[in-house]
Formats: sequence, structure tokens, C-alpha cells
Amino acid sequence: MIRALTGYSTRHPWKVIALWAVLGVVMSALIPTLIGRVTQHRTGDFLPRSYDSAAALRIAEEQFGVNPDATTVTVLVARSDGRALGAADQKRVEAEAAKLGRHRVIMPREDDMPRFLVPDRSQTPRIAPSMTAPDRSFELLSVQLMGNPADKGVQGVYRTFRDAARTQFSEAGMRTGFTGSLADTVDTTDAHETAAKVGGALVTALIILLNVLVFRSVLAALLPLLAVAMIGFVAAGTVAGAALLTGRKLDASTPGLINVVLLGIGIDYLLFLLFRFREQLRDRPEQSAREAAEEVSGRVGTAITSAALTIVAAFATLGLATFGQFRSLGPAIAVAVLVMLLGSLTLLPALLAAAGRKMFWPSRTLRHKPGEGRAARLGTLVTRRPLTMLTASVALLAALAAGLTGIRMDYGRGGSDDATPAASTAAEISRTLPAGVSDPTSVFATAKDGGTLTTDRLGGLSRALTRVHGVGKVAPTVLSKDRRAARIDLYPTADPQSAQARDLASGPIRAAVARHTPAGTTAHVGGTAAIFADVATAVDHDLKIVFPVAAALIALILLLLLRSLLAPVVLMLSVGLGFAATLGAATLLFQHALGRPGVDFTLPLVLFLFVVALGTDYNILITDRIREEMRRPGPARAAVARAVRHTTPAIATAGLVLAGSFATLAATPGNEQIAFAMTLGIMLSALVLSLVLVPALAALLGRSLWWPVRPRPTAGGHPQDHATAPAPEPHRVRTC
Repeated sequence: MIRALTGYSTRHPWKVIALWAVLGVVMSALIPTLIGRVTQHRTGDFLPRSYDSAAALRIAEEQFGVNPDATTVTVLVARSDGRALGAADQKRVEAEAAKLGRHRVIMPREDDMPRFLVPDRSQTPRIAPSMTAPDRSFELLSVQLMGNPADKGVQGVYRTFRDAARTQFSEAGMRTGFTGSLADTVDTTDAHETAAKVGGALVTALIILLNVLVFRSVLAALLPLLAVAMIGFVAAGTVAGAALLTGRKLDASTPGLINVVLLGIGIDYLLFLLFRFREQLRDRPEQSAREAAEEVSGRVGTAITSAALTIVAAFATLGLATFGQFRSLGPAIAVAVLVMLLGSLTLLPALLAAAGRKMFWPSRTLRHKPGEGRAARLGTLVTRRPLTMLTASVALLAALAAGLTGIRMDYGRGGSDDATPAASTAAEISRTLPAGVSDPTSVFATAKDGGTLTTDRLGGLSRALTRVHGVGKVAPTVLSKDRRAARIDLYPTADPQSAQARDLASGPIRAAVARHTPAGTTAHVGGTAAIFADVATAVDHDLKIVFPVAAALIALILLLLLRSLLAPVVLMLSVGLGFAATLGAATLLFQHALGRPGVDFTLPLVLFLFVVALGTDYNILITDRIREEMRRPGPARAAVARAVRHTTPAIATAGLVLAGSFATLAATPGNEQIAFAMTLGIMLSALVLSLVLVPALAALLGRSLWWPVRPRPTAGGHPQDHATAPAPEPHRVRTC
């Protein structure tokens, strides 16, 4: 199957290239619309219906008309001279708010995007007075906008509304402040806009520079980016289309993560092919470029397929998770990687066949074989002193893994320390009102006996909640229209995204609700703090399921690929140690050194899947080459040295490119931990595990690494063997 795909692609390269080009253009036009329809921003919507906060969300939607697509912005309005608001001032605030609520906010358009491809997010905001500070220093307005806060169109609508509100209230002698998830997202995005653009440009420059330095070629420097971008458009469109057809919702961060993954692994696979293609052309100058492309693509295609299927299997296990964000992320990345695999077996071989030897123009390195370089010296060092190199690499990884001591999970959103205007407004509000006033914890009660509810019937519950330590204020009970449901808003004194608020919601508040809920009614605790408390429970449950299942599937794929019992164990132990070292380093930096509450709750699972799955890619490449070299005549250690020499440039370059891709996530607000951990994890996997630890073990174990089926040296080997086989060792005669 693999050779059939690569063979057809190298024999009909222009047809394959044209097909991918058409698909890429079509998908790139459809992606903005598709992504907007399949993403959702409320974390609570990813929780199973059995969780308490998820039940509260359903009551809010069904009984109180809360729109799941709505996002609330809290607007602070105060006098410009700092004096307290008088009765006339409050009337003026309400009048200006009413004017704003009557005007439709038009979404800004980008000139380079056709109108029919970009969903129109223009809307009329719903504005209502919310609360006045006890010292009358400000009044709060609640503004409801429709749409995902991650949607660029919604962000544009918010910016337009914010600027109009500032101008209008300023003319009335008032100053304004804006806070809430959408306001914070926009402020943080604006603050990081330059860094994101610079980061993207640096990664592009890094990829081009590395390829120029390695291949000394213009085409080899540019084609990886163009080819992977083309496949990436098709993959992203396929993921969005599949989600639309199946009714699955994606987290707003998933498309960006998929792009980074595809960029990294796509260029990895193309680099594997390019290095082997160049090696083939050097060793067999009489062979035509198309024949070389077909032979190389078929041979390397097997390793690439196994590497890609390892990633697919690992992420597919997330389909077993109970937390919907993981359950949608896993299949989405699995589908995207399958599309990238298909592109690697068709488009990339077609490009090699179409370009031929011109792929490496203007370099003349094809005319002669390179001399002994750093890669050869590394292979010699690892095979001459395998025990020393093994001990040093294990010591380094163990030292980093020691950072896992005292690790804690942080379930807050964002995790950025930026002093944004939205954060400053929230801090100003919290100085006179409870911190949770703009994001309350809500108790929803429903009548289960078919009767109706009254405020008196729920009076005992309301009074009990006022006595809970950490609750700053309890709002009056609000009944639904049919009086079968009620909502009691609580304003905690702690930040709703903090660990204290989560502990409060999941502990004392839920305990008080359980004890004081009137007979014939049920009650559920909802809100940001309660949602993230339930997310913590769901994630803890999922980690216990996904880790062992993913490890078992990866081990099975390695077993089938390597046809050995010992080699998969060696590789799994090495990547497991790499995972522990990476997570330990992240804990050392963010939790212990920078004083964060802990590491992001998604980090262990995502890091496990990426570092184990992607790190196994490099291990597959090196072990596959070690086995190939061990089939040639000569000592096992010489075979390992040759394998390291031939694969080091490909693995080192691919690792740097992939690490650079993940490093760009640091410019995205809230992704600093993932960016650091993924970058370090890939570097450790490529440079320490694949080029030092695994070869050192192979040198120590020799052909026993492939037990119970050891590769035996053959006289023929592969086509280059006769030209490159080492001379037999002289027979040694023992003397007395």
C-alpha cells in the first residue's frame, strides 16, 4: 500500500501536485467559516452531563434563557474627576448605556478577505445596569455580546463597541474600564500581537536558514514550507468538516495547536525524505532522479507511516476521556496527522520526483561524498564509550525529572502575568466589591415535585449561603418565569479563577447546598469556579485511563514495526524518562522558580502524548536505520556508528524545526508553559534520547537489541553495500 502510493506519486508527480494545490486553495478559503461553526468557548460545555456544574449550565439555559454563545463584558463607569456618583450621574450613565444599546455594532472587515468567506458578527449588544459600588465611586454595566471570544470577528466587534463607549462616556464627563473574558482576551492578544508576528517570522526564517545551511539549496529551503502549508490547509479543513458532520465541538485553541503540530511533523517527514534522497543520489549517481525518489520514498515511507500512526494512536486514546476538550482534541489531531501522512506519501515524493537533482541547486554536494564530520564523530564517541554516554544522558534526564517533587496542577484560565487594562479594571472593582462580582458562583434550584418555588421556600438555603466563609455577598433569589427554578448568585471574595475560589465552590458551598436544599427540590452549583473544580476531577480521572492505553498502543506499534520484544521496551523506557524530565523541568521553572500556583492542568496529558508520540518518531528513525545497518557485514558497533552518522543531520535539523514551531506558542497568551515544555521535550527527544541514549544502548546490546529475531549480516544488504561495506576484521591467532 505504501509503495503503491509513493510509486504512483513519483511516476505522475504533476498530477499529484496539481490535486493537492487545488485542495489547498479550496480548503484555505473555507477554513474561516468552518472553524467558526465548530468551536465553542465555554469550558463547562466540555464536561459530561453528570457533573454538578454541567447540570447548572443546563438549568441556566433552559430556565433562565442563558445563551451558550453569549459572552459578558463588565463595564466600569466612573466620574472623570474621581468624585462619587450622584443621582444625576447615575441617570446620565443609564441614559448613555441605553443609547449604546440601540446602536448596531458593525464588525470591521479585512480588505484582503472576500465578504462571503467571513461570517458577519455585527450585532446590537444587550446592556443593563449591574451594580453600584458601596462608596458610589463607580457603577457597573453588564454588556452581552454573541459569539466565541476567540473569533476574530467577535473581537473586532468588541473593539468597536469599546472605543464607541469610551468616546460617548468621555463626552459625558465619565471614564470607563472593561473586564471579563472577552475583554481580557482582546487586551492580551493586542499586547502580544507584535510578539506573535515576530515569532512566526522567526520560525519561518529558522526553517529556511537551517535548510539553506544543511542543503545549500533554494528549493530545499522553500519547498518544505510551501508543501506543508498546502497539506496543512487540507488537514485543517478536513478536521473542521469532520467535526461539523459528526456534531463535535472543538476548543478555540485546537486549530492553532493543530497548525503547530502539522508544521513541525510535516517538515520532519519532508526532511527525512530529503536527507535520504540526497544520500541515494550521492551513492548511485547513475540512477535517474525519479527512480531514486521512488526507492527512497518507499523505504522511508514505512518509517514515516509507523511514526505517524504512533501519533495517531496516542491521540486517538483521548477519545476515551470524559472531559470533552480532550475528547475532541485527540481525534482532531489524529485526523490532521492522517492527512499529513497521506501528503507525506504522495505530495512530498511527487515534489522529489518533479524537482529531481534540481532540488539541491545550486549546491554541488551531490558530486562527492562528504568527509568525516560532527555526525561521524558523534557516532564514534557513542559507540566507543557507550556506558559513559548512557550514564551521562540518564543523569541529565534524572536531574530534570527530580523537579516533579511537589508538583501541583493549576486549573486557572490563561496563566498570563500581564497587567492588561482588563486586569486593572477587575482589580479596581475588587477593592470595593467582592472579587467575584463580575463572575459569580451561582446556585440553581429546581422543583422536582411538580410544584413551584418561592423565595420564602428557599430562604433557609439563601441564609445558609451567607454564612459560608469566603462568600462576600449573596444576591436576592431570582425565580424563573414558570417559578419551577431559581437562581442565587454568590459573590466570593477570591478571584473566580483562583484555587481558593475552586476549593470554596467544590467544598463549603456545595456542602451548604447539600445540607440546606429544601425537600422536593434539587440544587446545583455552577459558575467558573465550580466548573474548573469539576474539570479537575474529570482530568484526574482521564489521566488514569489515557496514559496506560496510549502507552500500550504505542508499544504495540513499535512491536509490529521493529519485530522485536526488547527494542520496544528500550524505546518506551527512554521516552518515558524523557517525559518525566520535561515535566519536571516545567515544574522547576514555573512552579518552584516563578511561583506559579502549579503547572497547567492540560500540560501532563498533552506533554505525554506529544513527547512520547513525537519523540518516538525520532527513535523509530534511528532504530530503523540501526537495524538496516546491522544487516550489513561488520561489527554491531560499527553499524550503530554508521546509523548515527547518517541520521544525525536529519534528526537534529527536524528536532530544531519542530522545537522552533512549538516555541512560537509562547507568543500566544496562556500557552507559555506548553511552549516551554514542548520545545524542551522535543530537543531532549531528538538530541539526547535518539542520538545518544538509544544508540548507546544499541552499542551495548549489539544485535541482541532485536531479540528474539536478530538481524543477521548479509553479503548483499541494500544496493550501496558493495561500495560501502567495511573490510572484514583480520583473523586473530592466539599465541602463548
